[in-house]
Amino acid sequence: MRKMVRSGRGAWTAALLAVAVTGSLMTGCTSGGGSPDDGRSPSQSRSPSETGTANAGPVLAVKIDNAPDAPPQTGLDAADVVYAEQVEGGLSRLMAVFASTLPAAVGPVRSARESDLELLRQFHEPTLAFSGAQHKLLPLIDDAPLVPEPAGKVPDAWYRGTGKAAPHNLYLRPRRLMDSAPGDSALTTGFRFGAAPTGGTPETSRTVRFPSARFTFTWSAGRGRWLVAMDGTPTVTTDGKTVAPATVVIQNVKVHNSKYHDFLGNNTPFTESVGSGTAKVLRDGRVFDANWTRPEATGGTRFTTPDGAPMNFAPGQVWVVLAQA
Repeated sequence: MRKMVRSGRGAWTAALLAVAVTGSLMTGCTSGGGSPDDGRSPSQSRSPSETGTANAGPVLAVKIDNAPDAPPQTGLDAADVVYAEQVEGGLSRLMAVFASTLPAAVGPVRSARESDLELLRQFHEPTLAFSGAQHKLLPLIDDAPLVPEPAGKVPDAWYRGTGKAAPHNLYLRPRRLMDSAPGDSALTTGFRFGAAPTGGTPETSRTVRFPSARFTFTWSAGRGRWLVAMDGTPTVTTDGKTVAPATVVIQNVKVHNSKYHDFLGNNTPFTESVGSGTAKVLRDGRVFDANWTRPEATGGTRFTTPDGAPMNFAPGQVWVVLAQA
């Protein structure tokens, strides 16, 4: 098992960008990118309040593809927190944060964005696993207070699945990067878990639209969870598990052009996760109005009810959709 190291990270990030783009990593032996068996199963999306484990190190954040050719994803159900952000052309991408457990495999893995660096400042030296990044962004990633793990830096941690075409077939074996899951105390997001506040409005389904993408969350009373659909397709992992967070946060944020562009010339949006604004919180089959504030990048985000009381989340996985205000 390999431990994470920071030395020489700039050289690795730049040198291995081509590996991630060209798809020259070893092909995996599973159809559709299913996880290789290492003797352990993904968690059942436990919440920080349910695990009670001690902090053994930094969280693992993985950029996950959700383009039309990417599903089904692998390991997404095991994440403690999933962020959805806007990228080029009005499309979306996910960042899954793992602390309570490390699944056998995660993916498909895609490239990092500038917005990720601000979002990840809330954690102490998190590990960021990604396929690559725009050349001009690489120095920012190298200078950020995180441990970059681009594809190929630890060769046996990465593989190509056989059921999808590149670039939608790159997968990570998290336990080749980290000895163990860090535990819930590494989740310095500022989230609070507990009983729901009074009030709220009954809600059976809520859709959030990006210019060229959409997320729909449908309440399942039987499961006590929100069933996720991306671009109209139910989100089910490669091993048949329905992705079903206990809490969904629709966080209204500022999204504006950055100085970066993709290879087609499309501008890369920058999503501001520092500041304040309004939000909708879905839990227990109800929707609650909320406010959010994150004064500094090094702190988590505090959610409150309109009267200023803490906004508790339901125990379980949390999805945060960073929607343009």
